[in-house]
Amino acid sequence: MLTSKQKVYLRSLAQNLKPCFQIGKNGLSENLKTDVLNYLKKYELVKVSILNNSMVTFAEAKDFFEESAIEVVQKIGHTLVLYQTSGDAKNPIILP
Repeated sequence: MLTSKQKVYLRSLAQNLKPCFQIGKNGLSENLKTDVLNYLKKYELVKVSILNNSMVTFAEAKDFFEESAIEVVQKIGHTLVLYQTSGDAKNPIILP
């Protein structure tokens, strides 16, 4: 569980990121979860966008990712910022 200070710090880091994954009309799948987990092992922070033609809601996406111990840091419009600590990250994020 992240503190509010840690979430603010992660939001500031995510500000310059572009969404790397999209949730479209196919919805949430195990392949998406696997790809996001592999990405988080390298970079620890990722943005995922929910497209307009998707029937997935924010609550469904949040529950889907939290099953795998992925923290939802922020929701901006149709974009989610996700975080998970990793020992294998290239540049590990040091939280305050």
